Amino acid sequence: MQMQQDYKDISPSGSNCIKPPVSIPSQLLPNQKFVVIMNAEQFRRAGYQAIDRICDYHITLRDRPVSSQVEPGYLRKLLPSSAPTEGEDFQLIADDYQKYIIPGLTHWQHPSFFAYFPTSSTFEGILAELYASSTSNPGFNWSASPACTELEAVVMDWIAQLLGLDESFYNISKVGGGVIQTSASDSALVATVAARSRYIREHPQVAMENLVLYTTTQTHSLGKKTGLVLGLKVRALEVTAQDDFALRGDTLKAALEEDMNAGFHPFILIGTVGTTSSGAVDRLDEITDVAKHYPSLWLHVDAAWAGVAFVCPEYREAYQLPAINNYVDSFCTNFHKWGLIHFDGPCLWVRHRKHLIDALDVTPEYLRSKDGNAGTAIDYRNWHIGLGRRFRSLKFWFGLRARGVKGLQKYITDCIKLNTKFAQSIYESDLFSFVTRPSLSMTVFRLAPKSLPQLRTSELNILNRAFYTRLAARNDIAITQTELNEVFCIRMVIGAEKTLESDVEHALSLMKDEAMVLMKNWEGIGGRRGRKTHVVPSHSH
Repeated sequence: MQMQQDYKDISPSGSNCIKPPVSIPSQLLPNQKFVVIMNAEQFRRAGYQAIDRICDYHITLRDRPVSSQVEPGYLRKLLPSSAPTEGEDFQLIADDYQKYIIPGLTHWQHPSFFAYFPTSSTFEGILAELYASSTSNPGFNWSASPACTELEAVVMDWIAQLLGLDESFYNISKVGGGVIQTSASDSALVATVAARSRYIREHPQVAMENLVLYTTTQTHSLGKKTGLVLGLKVRALEVTAQDDFALRGDTLKAALEEDMNAGFHPFILIGTVGTTSSGAVDRLDEITDVAKHYPSLWLHVDAAWAGVAFVCPEYREAYQLPAINNYVDSFCTNFHKWGLIHFDGPCLWVRHRKHLIDALDVTPEYLRSKDGNAGTAIDYRNWHIGLGRRFRSLKFWFGLRARGVKGLQKYITDCIKLNTKFAQSIYESDLFSFVTRPSLSMTVFRLAPKSLPQLRTSELNILNRAFYTRLAARNDIAITQTELNEVFCIRMVIGAEKTLESDVEHALSLMKDEAMVLMKNWEGIGGRRGRKTHVVPSHSH
């Protein structure tokens, strides 16, 4: 029986014409193939194969090059210029993933991946992602799928407890609470939106162009990007090597007095626990003592990497958890970095959820619900920028239950122990020296041969750029460069779950080998004055 339905067509002239119901032809067009949509049994077989291939991938990780060896544009040369007109056999698609995609991947879970920060991948997480994607819930309201919201509220309280956060940050408090964002950058963005909204509400006479966002010269680029997105002035407060690149209270106080006397309105400071370049920890104890005299200044702490170490109580005091619990307005850490949770897993907690919701709540009629109106359930769409959201709490639930607190603590402490041994080797070396003190599982160092004590910083920078170029050309290690107050240096971060002591020893050995090759061919730097630097290119590995 054909459904009776009217379709209105708005013509260019503005007249409404009633169109008959659209009919679907019962016969296929000439030369049209019948497309077979995968059924449950076909999915089952393809799933078995996928699991087998994923297992093989992880088992053979150690035998693969760490970094992809392809050239830019490689994939466009291998793939058709447009999508297929007819559906293709799924086996061909699955095989092409192995053939074309895997060679273009950098293997972040590789035992010799020491670049950036770690990003987790576990079998429990893979299964959680599979289950979550099988239902595809947008999760913007509690009523969209109650389990999505309620599980997130529960696991965020589990993690807050695991980290030792104050109970004011728990969802169960109904005052503060936690939410899964898409990145630490988004966490900083929504915290800044909430801080700006609160400040303007309390100071309605202040013009937007006079607001100032504070970062430091070592804050992650998320601070500058937040200012760019929101059209805010950003002031980076200076930090020094003498203070281990940490922001001090006196620096903040001087900046506040200077800016306020000039008619500006600093309204938020993004502090950091574990900066990207050096692992530095801002002196939040001093900062909060200053901030208490400026109650309209919002304090947000970005602890994207180092914050996960709070699962181990022995690191809480040194990494400023007491100050976070006593005063800070919002706190973020990324469990997809060092918490054995698949990307994306950034966790944001706020002390007062009202400020976040007041700033972000936009509720048209079609998003209203009985429970939302009554305030008896969390509607997480009001806790971040987007509307729809993935069922990310499931991988937290799977991961935390499978590993337990002790499993996560062992993983963190194992990484730190490996870094301690690596740092000791750097300390004892005649080739290398620290640029700043090691932090948890990170060591920042540079090539500074004791045989060349006369080299100036600028000359050492040239030497270290050449050294890094050689390391970056290898495919059996991945490591990152950085710069700390005009000192070029190398970052070594341990975090892959499969990394063993032998992998760290191998990394140190090849670093020494590359340094020695470079030193043997070093002909002077400007000062064996007048002669050009000559760097022998790294061999292909």
